Amino acid sequence: MTITIRPGSTVMFTGDSITDCQRLESEDGLGFGYPLRVAGEWGLRHPDRPVTWLNSGIAGHKVSDLEARWPTDVLDARPDVVSILVGVNDMGWHTLDPEGRVIPVEEFAAGYDRLLAPLAGAGAELILIEPFLLPVHGVVEAGAARVGVEERKEWRADLDPKIQAVRDLADTYGAQLLAADRMFAERAATTAPEHWAEDGVHPTPAGHAALAAAWLRLVD
Repeated sequence: MTITIRPGSTVMFTGDSITDCQRLESEDGLGFGYPLRVAGEWGLRHPDRPVTWLNSGIAGHKVSDLEARWPTDVLDARPDVVSILVGVNDMGWHTLDPEGRVIPVEEFAAGYDRLLAPLAGAGAELILIEPFLLPVHGVVEAGAARVGVEERKEWRADLDPKIQAVRDLADTYGAQLLAADRMFAERAATTAPEHWAEDGVHPTPAGHAALAAAWLRLVD
């Protein structure tokens, strides 16, 4: 079953930097990433179904950050459809910060559940996007640090249970799941992973295009 977006609907994208994409610097508030591509393609396909598109992503945010601003940034907009991509900042790479810590998967899942419960109670349709990590080669920049393959293996070990938690929550809430981690893993098997995300985390234009196309396949 796909989600039907009806004329006059409000669609909210939210999450971290992958969704943010400098939205506050863009005229329409959507940034330059996959939300902009989704809105543009939707308008071409369905000129008879106008939609209000909103983006409340903020770079660097974790599930706990979303939870703190959820009432004002998401619930108050009374969206009909909410698309969430969060989790990569809950991954172990933030232990590179001396004040960081590994966030247990149970804490991640419980916080994510608290985001979804009021939306489901209000009748909003939900699209959950898996956080993802591409197997890029060599050393990449992660904030102020340079990170190699072995460190990224540790990130992957921490991220995998959180991806599964997102899948489980999608089942629990009857949400549409955009299996982004699986999608990018399949693409990286035939095309260099750097084509999709140079640092393994932040999509290139091609990566954003792939996310947008996958998102649009979930809606009518």
